[in-house]
Amino acid sequence: MALNEKDLWFAVFLGANIWIVWGAALLAGYLCGSIPFGYLFSRMAGLGDIRKIGSGNIGATNVLRTGKKSLAAATLFFDAAKGFVPVLLARQYLGMEAAMAVALGAFLGHLFPVWLGFKGGKGVATYIGAITALYWPAGAFFCGLWLVIALVTRYSSLSALVAAAATPFFVLAMTSVPLFIFLLALSAVLIQRHHQNIRKLIDGHESKIGQKAAPAKGA
Repeated sequence: MALNEKDLWFAVFLGANIWIVWGAALLAGYLCGSIPFGYLFSRMAGLGDIRKIGSGNIGATNVLRTGKKSLAAATLFFDAAKGFVPVLLARQYLGMEAAMAVALGAFLGHLFPVWLGFKGGKGVATYIGAITALYWPAGAFFCGLWLVIALVTRYSSLSALVAAAATPFFVLAMTSVPLFIFLLALSAVLIQRHHQNIRKLIDGHESKIGQKAAPAKGA
């Protein structure tokens, strides 16, 4: 698919090869997404390696288990922003297809950050940021559904799982099939990343929101 006319300067710069544009977009998204804010903020706050407490995850939910609500809020904001900002810029200047490439890169960057040996988080905040930049009603739907389920159950993981499963079908009802397929793929990966949480939910051992942290298994 051709680039928008307003973006011809970029196409000329890259030799008008759409695959170069998409490849560069994917890489740029990955580099943004791979910034491990939860890990960095915890280190700067003197809490040590966040991977050694609670679930061992670098995301906001595990940071919250340290008791530092402001730190968890900052992690949530910046993990979402690293998905939202680059995707929004790509959508504005390169079009929807390149924005989707950036979204994929940012999501995979959070899951597999090169700086942490490709062992990252579960991607919920970055997923929210990316899909909001692609189609803001999808982000609003995800957050609204997550909040309702979290208020009722106090399980962050269950809230994310249900919202991730439902959001692509909300998008299918509201907009294009290609975006539905893309979000369905992202949601499938996000759900797979929660496989341990799914087992704990079934067994009744899943931690609730705000529950005090314990050392991570194997830490």
